Amino acid sequence: MLPQLNKIKGLHPGIILKRELSRQDIRSSELADAINEHKQTISAILNQRRGINPSISIKLAKRFNIAEDYFMLLQASYDVKEAAKQVIIKQPNINNFRKVIFWDTTIDKIDWDKNKKAVIKRILERGNETEINEIISFYGKKTISREIKTIKKSYLPTFEHNARAHNLI
Repeated sequence: MLPQLNKIKGLHPGIILKRELSRQDIRSSELADAINEHKQTISAILNQRRGINPSISIKLAKRFNIAEDYFMLLQASYDVKEAAKQVIIKQPNINNFRKVIFWDTTIDKIDWDKNKKAVIKRILERGNETEINEIISFYGKKTISREIKTIKKSYLPTFEHNARAHNLI
């Protein structure tokens, strides 16, 4: 019995297929013959050099008596996981910030999207011109203006001064 998709999400379909062939004591060449595919194709999938396509997913589904999209969903999940590894994390030019601004954290580890409101508030309260301009360049005036509206209170007068001076409110 093949495992539920939610338990194996992100794994290459070849890993699951190889495990199932071993469990059922089926050789890859026997599977290739049974589903009318080339032996090299099955070998490439088992060795994670090739992905599953819709046609093979349907053939495997019939052979293993599972949903036709089982292996395609597994392939899609794997592809997304691999693509996520390639996504470059967007961040401002951290060389434009003084270390003292982020004294309580490691600047390299800041999640700039998740902590957007705190970053904007801190820079507008304590930042110099270069730091403020970097944040404006990174987030954009529209986003900063929207975030400023959600900030309840800043006890430092420089917050409002800097926001007005840069046309953010």
